[in-house]
Amino acid sequence: MLESLLLNVSWPVFFGLTVVLFGGCAFMTGQAVALAWRPAGWVPVYGLLLGAGDRFLVYALFQGPLWSLPGYLGHTALLTAIALAAYRLTLARRMVSQYPWLYYRDGLWGWRERGRAKAHHP
Repeated sequence: MLESLLLNVSWPVFFGLTVVLFGGCAFMTGQAVALAWRPAGWVPVYGLLLGAGDRFLVYALFQGPLWSLPGYLGHTALLTAIALAAYRLTLARRMVSQYPWLYYRDGLWGWRERGRAKAHHP
C-alpha cells in the first residue's frame, strides 16, 4: 500500500533515482545555497524543483505516473530534508572555518561563539 500511495514506483527505482541520484543533487543544492550565503528559505524552493525533476524522470524512464500528488510530495519532502541537512552542515563548517576567532564547532550541526560558556540547566 505504501509503495503504491507514496512511491508510485518500485523500491529499486525509488532508491536509485530518488535517493541516490536526486538525493545527491539535493545534497549539492544545500551546499550551494550555504556557500552563497543565502537564507535557508531558498532550500525548499529548490526542493520543489528537484521533486518535479524526479517525478518527470520517474514518468519518462520507468512509466510511473507523472501527476501523482502524494508521490510528488513524498519525494519532495525527502529531497528537501536532504538539502536542508546539507545546508546546515555546510553553513556550520563555513562559519567555523571562515571566522575561527569568533566561533568554534559545537556538534555536527552548529557552532558556538568563543568565550561563551554553555548554559547550565538544573
